[in-house]
Amino acid sequence: MNLPNAITTGRILAAPIVTVLLLQPSPLSRLLAFVLFVCAALSDLWDGHVARSRGQVTSFGQLVDPLADKLLLVAALIPVYSINLGQSDTGSLPLLGVVPLWAVVVLLGRELLITLLRFLVARRGRIVAARSLGKRKALAQNIFIGSAILWVAFLTPGFAAPSGSAWRWFSALHGWFTTTLLTAAVLLTLASAVTYVGTFSRVMAGRNS
Repeated sequence: MNLPNAITTGRILAAPIVTVLLLQPSPLSRLLAFVLFVCAALSDLWDGHVARSRGQVTSFGQLVDPLADKLLLVAALIPVYSINLGQSDTGSLPLLGVVPLWAVVVLLGRELLITLLRFLVARRGRIVAARSLGKRKALAQNIFIGSAILWVAFLTPGFAAPSGSAWRWFSALHGWFTTTLLTAAVLLTLASAVTYVGTFSRVMAGRNS
């Protein structure tokens, strides 16, 4: 268990805590979930850098690191979607209203498909590490989810929203930012799904990836 793999393991352990914090109907708990989610998401960049700089890239890390990302995605996205459905009368995301079910299906469906394919090729003794497009997809997803966590936290009863035009401008900008990042995350998710399916197809056919 080297340092990069320990960081990855820590991200796995943080995921259920994010879920528990989000499910508490408290603005403070949901703001804490945002802080923990951001720390966990940033650790994905840290463990990769440490592994490469120290020459500690392992098969365990290549296989488990993407799984840790997916677990964190599920742990945050499903509660955010569920919470936001009940907030439609409180505040609406531009163009979308609430986080739409079709977007959740796209984001999670891609992860389920790629995880299944990753295990299938792993049974053949091959490890398909995360590609650059997959990393950009994960970055867009993480920024969107972080923004969405803040969105549901600000709409939680008991949150003391500051008065004045500055907060109204921030709230409007935050809404458009969240919608834009969700759109980018969906597009990158679809693009990376096509790329990975092609890679896995070549690997399973016995050709170089």
